[in-house]
Amino acid sequence: MELYRRERNGILVFIARRTFDAALAADLTAETFALAMTSWSRLYQRSEEEMRGWLFTVARRQVGLYFRRSRIERKATERLGIMVPDVGEDDLAAIEERAGLGELRASLRQELERLSDEQREALTLRIVEERPYDEVALALGISQQAARARVSRGLRALERSLEPMRAAWETAT
Repeated sequence: MELYRRERNGILVFIARRTFDAALAADLTAETFALAMTSWSRLYQRSEEEMRGWLFTVARRQVGLYFRRSRIERKATERLGIMVPDVGEDDLAAIEERAGLGELRASLRQELERLSDEQREALTLRIVEERPYDEVALALGISQQAARARVSRGLRALERSLEPMRAAWETAT
């Protein structure tokens, strides 16, 4: 499929930069193209620019689904019989290099250090450890509403501080 050959690297790097995980990016790229194949009859008459925009929208949604559910939905790939390609260590290293994940991790680490201890701890519990808000609140000794506010403020602060880097990626992808 020409669309896959033309866009796979861009989609792969796009996802890797958002997940910080090359293997996960490979899986989510396969999911993105599996969904693209299910909509092919509506897409094949579109311009390349429209198809590319649609693919990146699908990829962004796949990343969002992964983070909300903490696992990859494989129904589309299984239904279509699409196999996720085996990705070796060399492949993972190449994806990480192309996506600039080393630099991104360092920037994220630096920006996390700039957050208040309270926000950093709330983000660690909620985002990294994937705990529900009631557990975050209990661990921090605060109300659920206060826990939600800390996580929200921390995420907004990270987003603002990393926005210049994100804008540079999107123009390079």
